[in-house]
Amino acid sequence: MSDPIRTVHLYLFDGFADWEAAFAVAGINSPEFQREPGTWQVRTVAAAGASLVRSMGGLSILPDQRLATLFPDDSELLILPGGPGWDQGEHLEAAGKAKDFLDKGGRVAAICGATAGLARLGVLDDRRHTSNAASYLKGTGYAGGDRYVDEPVVEDRGLITAGGMSSLDFARVIFQSLGIYDDKVLDAWYQLNKTGQSAWFARMAAASGGSDASDTPTR
Repeated sequence: MSDPIRTVHLYLFDGFADWEAAFAVAGINSPEFQREPGTWQVRTVAAAGASLVRSMGGLSILPDQRLATLFPDDSELLILPGGPGWDQGEHLEAAGKAKDFLDKGGRVAAICGATAGLARLGVLDDRRHTSNAASYLKGTGYAGGDRYVDEPVVEDRGLITAGGMSSLDFARVIFQSLGIYDDKVLDAWYQLNKTGQSAWFARMAAASGGSDASDTPTR
């Protein structure tokens, strides 16, 4: 019997920052080099009434389901990208869904403006976290300033937070949390994308048991 599919959900809305979760969702959805190939998928969710959303980069996407139909037991992780609206107190339904995930032992990953949305609901008050800057979150009026950590990415009790310029590190911690790759594969993946040196691709292929570690990436 084949392994059950494990699903990660990505929240979408008009103007979402499409690059911020790109490394993460591409790695999750692609079986190449994974510890358990073929067991992961990404599904997209949007607020009620959103039949089509357009990213900040102009990509039109039809979400797989509405946010109201998503429950923590159905998901390994909910990813919240940044974009317009978070700073105006919008996307409260998504922030509330994330709080529900965490309250029930689920996992959430928020980057850039999405961290402000969580701050407004008190999600960051008792968890170590990061964001674009301490001053940025201070503007939300939240009570978790003493738990702010000036690092690209922070993980605490099921919650991953990151600044908007840290999409690569954001993906790495997501992969670690989910166990997508073996440690040596993940390290090589990170170094390949960080440095652009093709030698890291050979190491990644070798670490994953690839048949031809001399191959270079074609994408």
